[in-house]
Amino acid sequence: MSTLTSLPAGVPVQPEALELVREPVPAEAIASGTPATGLHPLGSFGGVSLGIWEMTEGGMYDTEADEVFLVLSGSATVEFLAEDGTAESAAELTPHTLMRLAAGTRTRWTVTETLRKVYLTS
Repeated sequence: MSTLTSLPAGVPVQPEALELVREPVPAEAIASGTPATGLHPLGSFGGVSLGIWEMTEGGMYDTEADEVFLVLSGSATVEFLAEDGTAESAAELTPHTLMRLAAGTRTRWTVTETLRKVYLTS
C-alpha cells in the first residue's frame, strides 16, 4: 500500500527544492568539522520508505540501514570500516551515483560539498 504523504500523484517535485530540517550531527558521531544532516521523508511505497537526506560539509561515522540511494547533488567520500575502525575500502559520491548500503555496515562519511540524495530503505 502506498502512503507517499509528501509526494502527491501526478505533481512533479524538484527534490533539490524540498526544505529539510537540519540538525547537528551528535558529538559522538562526528569525524571532522561540524556537519549537520537533514531529512525530508516522503512516505512509503510497497513497504519501502522513500525520502530525501542531506549532509553538510564535514565528517561523520554511521552504522547503515539496508538502503539504495541516488546522489542528487554535492560530493563526498564514504569509507567502509573494519571492526577496528580502519578503512577497508572507499567510494566517491558525486551527482548521479547510485549505491546500495547493507544493514550494519560501519561507515565514515566525508562531505566536501553539501550532499543530497534520494533514498529507499526497507
